Amino acid sequence: MGIYGNGTDAMEGILNYKPDLVIMDIGLPDISGVECIRTLKPLVEDVKFMVCTVFEDDDNIFEALKAGASSYMVKRSKSYQITDALLEMHNGDMPISSCIATKLLNYLPQEDEEKPEEKDYTITKQEANILGLLAKGYTNQDIADTIVIKITTLKWHIYNIFFKMKVKNRIEAINKYFG
Repeated sequence: MGIYGNGTDAMEGILNYKPDLVIMDIGLPDISGVECIRTLKPLVEDVKFMVCTVFEDDDNIFEALKAGASSYMVKRSKSYQITDALLEMHNGDMPISSCIATKLLNYLPQEDEEKPEEKDYTITKQEANILGLLAKGYTNQDIADTIVIKITTLKWHIYNIFFKMKVKNRIEAINKYFG
């Protein structure tokens, strides 16, 4: 629907056309893509934003996701990976580049040993299904093939499971969920 050379023009175009999906870079000449998303998201809640950028640093990743990005892809991704990610976004998933998924998993907070274990997390049906397959010893690829999602989407689901349950790995997640 449109290609814009700066954030100001992009915001105007997105507000006028209200597309389903937007591919947004972070490094725009006037204002950052993250600021565009932060400003636009409350005004066009149904629009899904994919950040597609060269930036792989933690600050940009987390700021973009907090601002309302539905996806974070790096420009060095293969064209089919970006196309697949757009289709996944359209279907309601939150695809991210595998290098970003690794960063997110490594960023999980360390659980305080002295705190009592909390069980106030909510696991979706999809996440429960994934935990069940993890418990059966399925690999990431086996799980992705079984539930018919892309591997990057699966990694995002696993990240969400770990984050919600405040665990660091699959074994902890399985033990906590089924224990």
